[in-house]
Amino acid sequence: MTNYKALMVSQGLSFFQRGYTCGGGGNLSLKLPDGTILATPTGSCLGRLVEEELSVVTLDGKLLSGKKASKEVGFHLDIYRSNPAVNAVVHLHSTYLTALSSIGHVATDNVIEAFTPYYVMRIGKLPLLPYFRPGSSDIGKEIAKYTAQGYTAVLLANHGPVVTGTDFINASDNAEELEETAKLKFLLKDMPVRYLTASEKEALGEMRS
Repeated sequence: MTNYKALMVSQGLSFFQRGYTCGGGGNLSLKLPDGTILATPTGSCLGRLVEEELSVVTLDGKLLSGKKASKEVGFHLDIYRSNPAVNAVVHLHSTYLTALSSIGHVATDNVIEAFTPYYVMRIGKLPLLPYFRPGSSDIGKEIAKYTAQGYTAVLLANHGPVVTGTDFINASDNAEELEETAKLKFLLKDMPVRYLTASEKEALGEMRS
């Protein structure tokens, strides 16, 4: 039987140690077998999570055990309600994606044009959403418009990525692949990049994880 709390603690520490977030930034959640949601507590550091303090809430946000959930758990719940296939949400303040979210993009429907097959298979497209104050109830409403359509990830302007998955490991892998893609995008910015063709992306889209 999976120890979901231990899994969240270990993955949170891994994110923190690799610089995917710092201080009290970012939050994680996953859907438990009984349909309730396990989430990181408010103000918690992903590198110092404690199993007994992790929050368990209903899809309506009622606290069942642990400490009070993150102030951003509301948008996690909106995501789960928008698409039953989503079983985990990873929100990080990772360096390259946060930098990408702070640029004034002309087109916001997809801010990373595909140049690796792994980006297409795991993410597909990355829309940039408007800026909202952290904790705003409008964040979840905006994200849900995309997750309801099957989008795996979105980028919050001046804030960072929100990434989903079929389970917690899948969501974590998706988040890591997305951050690596953003890093490569910055490294390649002055080079003649070979982007994937429409037919190549179509073939890869059938392999979306």
